[in-house]
Amino acid sequence: MNVGETTLPGVYLIEPRVFQDPRGYFLETWHASRYHQAQLPVTFVQANFAQSRQGVLRGLHYQLHHPQGKLVWVTRGAVFDVAVDIRMGSPTFGQWVGEVLSEENHRQLYVPPGFAHGYCVLSNSADFFYLCTDFYTPGDEYGVRWDDSDLAIPWPIAHPILSDKDARLPKLSEISHAQLPSYSV
Repeated sequence: MNVGETTLPGVYLIEPRVFQDPRGYFLETWHASRYHQAQLPVTFVQANFAQSRQGVLRGLHYQLHHPQGKLVWVTRGAVFDVAVDIRMGSPTFGQWVGEVLSEENHRQLYVPPGFAHGYCVLSNSADFFYLCTDFYTPGDEYGVRWDDSDLAIPWPIAHPILSDKDARLPKLSEISHAQLPSYSV
């Protein structure tokens, strides 16, 4: 397993070892001691799965009072996955990192608490799996507009399919500081 920090401290790109033969392939999607050795969180309390069709964009979402770190990967298809640092006082506030995650490259991305997260589907459909460090809490849902010009994320789709909620999200600059996570060393 290769683990590398991205341009944003705390966001990691993980490339699991894939064992392939004529029957197919095998890989470990999670191994507590190996991930602990790589200094990634080892306590996950919830597993989620989403299936989406091509052109769907989900995000950019975050939780404020029950922030979730997320280990994400794709089991079928391909997505462009994005993490944005929205922690007030962070030296990388407003910066983002994006990676293509697919069934071919088997990559995982760890998105720590305090970051907004989203992805768009590049393939006909995609099966998206993620582990969370805290439980989903209804009412603790926040988000940043996907096409915020200040973030300038070059999404690889021009006209995404959005939920009504995601279509109404504010730009990062429009969000009250009280509704953003704080940076701590």
